[in-house]
Amino acid sequence: MASLLNKASSAKNTGRITVGVADLQVSSDPAACIITHALGSCIGVTVYDPVAKIGGMLHFMLPSGRGNAEKAKANPAMFGDSGVPLLFRSCYDLGASKERLIVCAAGGAEIMNDSGQFKIGSRNRTILRQLFWKNNILLAADETGGSISRTLQIDLGDGRVSFKHKGEEKVLWSA
Repeated sequence: MASLLNKASSAKNTGRITVGVADLQVSSDPAACIITHALGSCIGVTVYDPVAKIGGMLHFMLPSGRGNAEKAKANPAMFGDSGVPLLFRSCYDLGASKERLIVCAAGGAEIMNDSGQFKIGSRNRTILRQLFWKNNILLAADETGGSISRTLQIDLGDGRVSFKHKGEEKVLWSA
C-alpha cells in the first residue's frame, strides 16, 4: 500500500502540480494549482474540500482493470474503478471530509474515429457514473463527452475548476 500512496503525493506542494496520464496528485497547500493535459477519451476527476482546502485530481485512461489485475495493482490510477477510490482515500488521508467534497469531471470524449468499436470515452463516462451513483456522490459540474480534447485545472485556494480547449478557458465550477 505504501507504493500506492507515493503515487498520491500527500506532501505540501507549492505552485503548479502536473498530473500525467494514469496519474493522480493530492495536496493540502492552498497555493497549489493542479493541472492535467490532453483529456481525450481519458477522464480527469477533481475533488475539493473548501473548508480544509484539500484537493486532488485523477487522470484515468480506462474504465476497469479487471482484465489485467497486475497492471491495475501496479498503477491503480490508470483505471476508473481503482483510481477514483484511491483519489478519494488520498484526500481523506490529508483530512478532507466526504460530506464537503466538491467533485467535477472532464474528458471522456470520442476522439478517434474507431467506427464505435471501442467507445473508450463512453465506457469511461459510464464507469464514473456507476461509481458515483453507488457511493452517493454527485458531480458539481462536468464537461464530458463530445469529440474534443481538454486541459483541466483546479486551484486549491478557492476550488475553482476550469478547462481549456484550443486555448480558450472556461470555468467549470467556482464558489
